[in-house]
Amino acid sequence: MKEKIAVVTDSTAYLPAETVEKYNIHVIPLSVIIDGEVYKEGIDITTAEFYEKAKAADQFPTSSQPSPGEFVQLFEEMKEQGYTHVFSIHLSSGISGTYQNALSSGQMVEGIEVIGIDSGLSCMAQGSLAIKASELIAQGSDSQEILEALEKMLTTMDAYFLVDDLNNLQRGGRLSGAQALIGSLLQIKPILYFEDKVITLFEKVRTKKKALKRIEELLGQAVKEEKQSKLMSFMAMIQRVDKSG
Repeated sequence: MKEKIAVVTDSTAYLPAETVEKYNIHVIPLSVIIDGEVYKEGIDITTAEFYEKAKAADQFPTSSQPSPGEFVQLFEEMKEQGYTHVFSIHLSSGISGTYQNALSSGQMVEGIEVIGIDSGLSCMAQGSLAIKASELIAQGSDSQEILEALEKMLTTMDAYFLVDDLNNLQRGGRLSGAQALIGSLLQIKPILYFEDKVITLFEKVRTKKKALKRIEELLGQAVKEEKQSKLMSFMAMIQRVDKSG
């Protein structure tokens, strides 16, 4: 039987709407909780609106992952649409239970094979995996070929990023208290990255300008070495995650 393959990712990939439409990517939203109000990312609240509400919030915003029931409903709908396989690509399992929920939910739905991909990353680095899978589908690749391509891509990807306040990552459970304290006391702008699926310190830099310059150097180095990789850098003014997300 000919395969019909779908691609799912979650809202933490932060893919632009036009990209989602162009590549036919299905996005399942995480929820953010601000002062007791629950909003589904990309549906009830935009990124810009989140920043605005978060700045005015009395309590630190938190997040929650999609429930198994939401995943089951999505996969059931895909089965009804004739899909035989789904690549479910999610943010790092080291900072969220989203991937595990997708995996366990996929086992509950008969008649469709859900292939879970733990990006080990987040944001556009995660999104680039979803885009790659969609491109391969358009080229006629089968599920095994797509899986092999994504697994190879994962071995050559890194994500470096900055945040304005390390305490937000620490309060959200994504960074150790010791690492956050170092950044605060020394007033440095640490470059962070994902190592073994968790966020950790890469380098300590004194200013944001120097940190961005260093990330540019890392990107240039990767290009010079002709790595078959995507070295992603991104700025996050507020980290919107907690242990439940």
